[in-house]
Amino acid sequence: MVLPESIMRNLEEKKVLYKLSEAKFKALIALAEKQYEKAKVAPGEAVGVVAAQSIGEPGTQLNMRTKWLSGARDTTTTGGLPRLIELFDAKRVPSTPVMIIYLNSKYVHNEDEVRKIAMNILEVNLSDIAQDISVDLGKMRVEIELNPESMKYFKITEKKVYEKISEQFKGYKITTGSGKINVKPKDELDLKSIYKLKVKLRDTYISGIKGITQVLPDKQGDNWIIKTAGSNLREVLKMPEVDIKNTKTNDIFETLEVLGIEAARNLIVEEIYNVLVGQNIYSNVRHFMLVADLMTSDGTIKSVGRYGLSGSKSSVLARASFEVPLKHLFGAALHGEVDPLESVVENVMLNQPVPVGTGVVDLFVESPKLEDKKGNKR
Repeated sequence: MVLPESIMRNLEEKKVLYKLSEAKFKALIALAEKQYEKAKVAPGEAVGVVAAQSIGEPGTQLNMRTKWLSGARDTTTTGGLPRLIELFDAKRVPSTPVMIIYLNSKYVHNEDEVRKIAMNILEVNLSDIAQDISVDLGKMRVEIELNPESMKYFKITEKKVYEKISEQFKGYKITTGSGKINVKPKDELDLKSIYKLKVKLRDTYISGIKGITQVLPDKQGDNWIIKTAGSNLREVLKMPEVDIKNTKTNDIFETLEVLGIEAARNLIVEEIYNVLVGQNIYSNVRHFMLVADLMTSDGTIKSVGRYGLSGSKSSVLARASFEVPLKHLFGAALHGEVDPLESVVENVMLNQPVPVGTGVVDLFVESPKLEDKKGNKR
């Protein structure tokens, strides 16, 4: 028996790492061959059904739980059944996007440095550092009174606030001084437009990384990491302090855009595994891998539903069996589609043997050649 090249390469690395003798290395290969043979799937095994059962059955035991990140005020991450539904529906934006940011070895043991990095990551808007934002109807302008304590906490200067507002509100007359900033349109605006300007100013971006609404430095073992509410993987990975190999987000579409389809596929597997293991439910990871492979097989992420995998099957009858059957049947008739009857669902519908297990083999009995117990041909 010949093991795959990837497994042999891994075994060779272990031989060097643990300084194994030739005899021990041969024993290791023999054990690997035995395990590899056991791991093979029997021909005709209904792997799809088994995977669906292995995820669906434990899924009925999941509760509608939202897990609180310890120590983080108002910071949550969706878990349990809602998170599983998000993953299989391929929801473009998760209800609670979070990141786990790992840092380079230079910073992982220094709590003060980690907290500084966390503050540099946190998105700060004008409303976070303003004591009051009001409208002066007499002068038809918006007046911003800055909060000195908040400015000191976020390490932001009045000059920086002025520059950021000027960048984002070109065409306005902006003045500053004594902890106050005034924003006045160059052209006369009506009362409604002035109040709209006030609302826009509240959400003006000042510093940090957009999308990161909360940060939580957290110690795992001997190393410090940063957990966040909100996600912006592309910008976080640009920071020199960040360990780009281990930093991750729970947003599968953001992972797809930044790191590619393989990384997104691995994240889907990891997220499904974490949801189940988080509630002490264990199932073989290969079932999750099969679903993730199917969801990402064409280089994009498809949901497990009528707008994704079920709606894009090549079999007309399989598509019709899931939802809105008339739409699929009329569409197939209109375009003259032919169903090859290669899958399970359509064969069940037509009362034919399904192509799994013994149904995979096309075995026919030649009855004229059969003999009875006495040797007489039938």
